[in-house]
Amino acid sequence: MSNSIIRTKSLKKMYTTEEIETTALNSVNMEIKTGEFVAIMGPSGCGKSTLLNIMGLLDNPTSGEYWFLDKEVSSFSERQRSELRKGKIGFIFQSFNLIDELTVFENVELPLLYLKVPAKERKEKAEKVLEQMNIMNRRNHFPQQLSGGQQQRVAIARAVIANPPLILADEPTGNLDSAHGEEVMNLLTDLNKAGTTIVMVTHSPHDSNFAHRVIHLFDGQVVTENIKEQFHV
Repeated sequence: MSNSIIRTKSLKKMYTTEEIETTALNSVNMEIKTGEFVAIMGPSGCGKSTLLNIMGLLDNPTSGEYWFLDKEVSSFSERQRSELRKGKIGFIFQSFNLIDELTVFENVELPLLYLKVPAKERKEKAEKVLEQMNIMNRRNHFPQQLSGGQQQRVAIARAVIANPPLILADEPTGNLDSAHGEEVMNLLTDLNKAGTTIVMVTHSPHDSNFAHRVIHLFDGQVVTENIKEQFHV
């Protein structure tokens, strides 16, 4: 077993329409260690979200290798990717992606339903994580009844409830004011200190300062890496 949770080798992603072929990722080589906090930055359209989707097993690369938890998964079928994602990857999105028809509690327990966790254990875990995120008093509310900061806390609770080794965050503070944004970044830092690997796409230099390392993408390629602080496994 290596101590890297993610490795890519010559990773490429092409999008082809009738008229045009677009290269979203061009020969990306990177390694992310277990327990690291990495920020990915770059201008709009540089391939950040494409890379995050491949890392999150939502999409396959056109060519190259993608190793996740010591498995080479670049050619996995959708069903194989879905099975591997369960309980292994938590997602946090800019737009929260909560289900409007479900209460806070029901949104948070959803990943455990997919994992077929028994009801009593689901309730205990959901209550514990809602307490951790300081949102327990909203457990029976629906997403539209919450502020943006509260919705993002619910989204983080849902992402971490199954205790996945990897959290992927796509502009997690993008829809929040600075106070709520700071709160979210502190929550992510705490999760990372507890051992969760975090990969975050961000436009915010302020948010990127929370990471151990910043990877800059441009035109689908890694152009620079800044190590903010030494990361020790």
